[in-house]
Amino acid sequence: MRRRSFVEHAAAIAALPLVDPTGFQNAMRWASPRSPVDPLHVNGDRLNGWLAAFNQIGRTAGGINRVAYTAADFEGRAFTLDLLRQAGLPTRLDAAGNMWARLDGTDASRTPIVIGSHVDSVTDGGNYDGPLGSFAAIEVARTLRERGMRLRHPLDVVVWQNEEGGTIGSKLVIGALTDADLDRVARSGKTIREGIGLVGGDAAKLASVVQRRGDIACYIELHIEQGGLLEKAGKQIGVVQGIVGLRWFEITITGFANHAGATPMDQRQDAMLAAAKFTVAVHDAIRSEAGRQVATVGRLTASPNTTNVIAAQVMLTVDLRDLDQAKIEHFTQVFERLARTIGEATNTTFQFKRLVDSEPALADSRVLDCIQSSANALGLLSQRMPSGAGHDAQEIARIAPMGMIFVPSVGGISHSPKEFTRPADCANGADVLLNAVIAADQA
Repeated sequence: MRRRSFVEHAAAIAALPLVDPTGFQNAMRWASPRSPVDPLHVNGDRLNGWLAAFNQIGRTAGGINRVAYTAADFEGRAFTLDLLRQAGLPTRLDAAGNMWARLDGTDASRTPIVIGSHVDSVTDGGNYDGPLGSFAAIEVARTLRERGMRLRHPLDVVVWQNEEGGTIGSKLVIGALTDADLDRVARSGKTIREGIGLVGGDAAKLASVVQRRGDIACYIELHIEQGGLLEKAGKQIGVVQGIVGLRWFEITITGFANHAGATPMDQRQDAMLAAAKFTVAVHDAIRSEAGRQVATVGRLTASPNTTNVIAAQVMLTVDLRDLDQAKIEHFTQVFERLARTIGEATNTTFQFKRLVDSEPALADSRVLDCIQSSANALGLLSQRMPSGAGHDAQEIARIAPMGMIFVPSVGGISHSPKEFTRPADCANGADVLLNAVIAADQA
């Protein structure tokens, strides 16, 4: 289905009556989750059939290209909308361009349990990052409906728009973007504001999508693991403890440009040498302390960047991540101290600028227990672990209890055309999601 057809569908569902989440007065009444005696299973063949068909949308010689606000994105969203309709779920499009579908519960006083993910991709990416979680959420709702099972809570399936461009759809739902943010240009070449309109939303009505603490009972997202820990451990399910916080630095190192042949080695102010020493020092500092913290020097630009001239200036970036905010603060101080020491040794200066500062989003212990009990009931081997990558779940965690489920990605590969998750693992993850929803509803 092409963009014009999708927009026509979007206009039709936008006209459907909306359920106002602020009308729900009571949040989830938590108790200890009970493990299902006879856990339920989704239709794994159906789920994997959807993923196989979706694999053709946006496929190019370089990989999957369903970048938000492009023709392939429109086609992918239309495919997803058709799946929601086939599931027999009342569907709507919010003003931000997020797709929603609801399975009503038996108690209208309860706030909804929300499950879902996204279907856009990075440039030259793979087919599982996002679509697995979105389609599994649809499959969970469809399975419950086909079995005639009604939860006490409403169950909302959501497909967020433009996750890969900065979790845009979920940020809009928590009211975290400004007018200036909407004018930022996305990878498609369109602004966020333009993109919202292109996917059927309305940037003038974004206030209508904002949800507050207490509006959502809990949020659960299934995703492929973006790493190889599960595969290495021989485990089938990752119970995600939280999504790491990150801090991005842009560091400018200033020395003095001079002739590469005529300047003695002991008289140089070599910014490139300082950058090299600092890069190694960052790596060694991170490795020297116990924990799962990571840091990456990912980009380096030298000036004048000429073979026979000593570099006068180098700009480099550092990506620092950990699940513990105190660790992020600690290593920030370590890096600044290392910079001062290296600067003195090389007769250069370091200037730090923070580009991004995102605090960790911890999973809710009660939601974690629902996920864990479901994996146990299904006989699946699991382990608790952090997510080193960002997800829409980290945004929703700011207003609601959150949990995530990981399944193995072969070779630990993601954001690549080689990204692959075995069909059995896709079905396992959806089974855990289904039973975790039931456990959360009973809690």
